[in-house]
Amino acid sequence: MRVGVLTGGGDCPGLNAVIRAVTKSLIHHGRCEVLGIADGFEGLMGEAPRTRPLGWEQVSGILHMGGTMLGTSNSANPLKDAATLAQVGANVHALGLDVVVAIGGDGTMSIAHGLGQQLGLACVGVPKTIDNDIALCERSFGFDTAVATVTEALRRIESTAYSHHRVMIVETMGRHAGWLALESGIAGAADVILLPEIDYDLQAIIERCREREQRQRYTIICIGEGAKERGGALTVRERIAHSPDPVRLGGVGHVLREQLQPHLASEVRATVLGHVQRGGDPTPFDRVLATRFGHHAARLVTEGQFGRMATLQGGQIGSVPIAEVANTQRKVPLDHELITIARDIGVCLG
Repeated sequence: MRVGVLTGGGDCPGLNAVIRAVTKSLIHHGRCEVLGIADGFEGLMGEAPRTRPLGWEQVSGILHMGGTMLGTSNSANPLKDAATLAQVGANVHALGLDVVVAIGGDGTMSIAHGLGQQLGLACVGVPKTIDNDIALCERSFGFDTAVATVTEALRRIESTAYSHHRVMIVETMGRHAGWLALESGIAGAADVILLPEIDYDLQAIIERCREREQRQRYTIICIGEGAKERGGALTVRERIAHSPDPVRLGGVGHVLREQLQPHLASEVRATVLGHVQRGGDPTPFDRVLATRFGHHAARLVTEGQFGRMATLQGGQIGSVPIAEVANTQRKVPLDHELITIARDIGVCLG
């Protein structure tokens, strides 16, 4: 069996750990030939497909490394038109691929599902996102590392906040889901946590900051990039027309700073963490989780269980149909335990 492996969407700590586990497991148990596809689906879209053989030696020594040895793209869309789709089909046929293991987020799963429907391409999915927003998966690899990065940033920001008696806003990634802001905010002792799932009341935030001006004399606000004021609109950084996910959020932290400053005696500053949240080596937890996902994906391949994505549910590794994951996102339920805990320990959620 000839198996293609690709990484799609934004980079994420733990990608190399998945590539390593998939490749070694397929070679050890399935006696498969493994090809790495360069730059996500983009590697299948040109006249000449871009691939490289993956063997035991090629994937050794990469477990701890951030990024992806195969490269990735968050704008490649093989479903954009009939000509591109036909080229992808021709390349898959020329390479003799029996199945493609697609490692990515909800966008990658949606493309894999579409290629399965339109080309009959056999795919197995592995969930990847620092946003933790993939449906039917309670925790994706990369998320733990991102939480650790944001938490450290919050702790560093706090020392400046209390030294200068400021209100400090830290904006996280997360798109339309607040998992990253919520867990990081709790772990980093944020006083205010603002999520995309709960439109914020500006007056409530002003009052909390004023209360803290009289006592602690500083305030830490952790805000997800998809958060917005009640009755307001999302803060869009840019639009990329040719991308399957054209809207890029960002800048809501600066919007909130401008809203707060006229009402407070304290100086208000905003920090957008940006891509630092994606980079760096994965935590030990993410290395193990990524390895578990990769091993299970290889098992799905050798057992012929195509059209499924490896997942984590109830602490156990299993799989779900890619069709049930495509074109949907996992958001923070308003009755989630962490929402209740945050409120009970005095965190303002807007």
